Amino acid sequence: MKRAAAIALALLAALAGCASTPQASPERDAEAKRFITQPGTAALYVYRNDFPSAISADSVLYVNNRLIGATLPGTFFRVELRPGTHVLYGIGNDQGRLKLEIRSTEPHFVALNVVGDQSYFRQVSAEAGKRELLRCCVLLENWAPGQRPLFR
Repeated sequence: MKRAAAIALALLAALAGCASTPQASPERDAEAKRFITQPGTAALYVYRNDFPSAISADSVLYVNNRLIGATLPGTFFRVELRPGTHVLYGIGNDQGRLKLEIRSTEPHFVALNVVGDQSYFRQVSAEAGKRELLRCCVLLENWAPGQRPLFR
């Protein structure tokens, strides 16, 4: 079991190095995993707990027509949003999309699985999302370090 986990982590590290979206520093990853929200905003976590396979690919992710980045298995994004309705989706052949009603000061979680070039989004409870994200994923940067855009 430990050997399989070590191989999976090595494969994940190799794949993360190929991503066009850079992996966050360990400090930023730890900060994101504290699940703290800022006043007047909410945090959206989109994570991929699927494992690399021959039919699994990266997925370019958008929220409200704003580019977030390219996902890979075992990674996640944290995006701060204003309360209201937001649409999460992929592009190209990918017609996967999810409409979200975001409430202030709450973390929201979406599990993303990619099969071929199709994204499957599933909103999950905060309890389940935190547990799955902590078990599987590393943070990807979706902006320059130190910069945190707020999506309207």
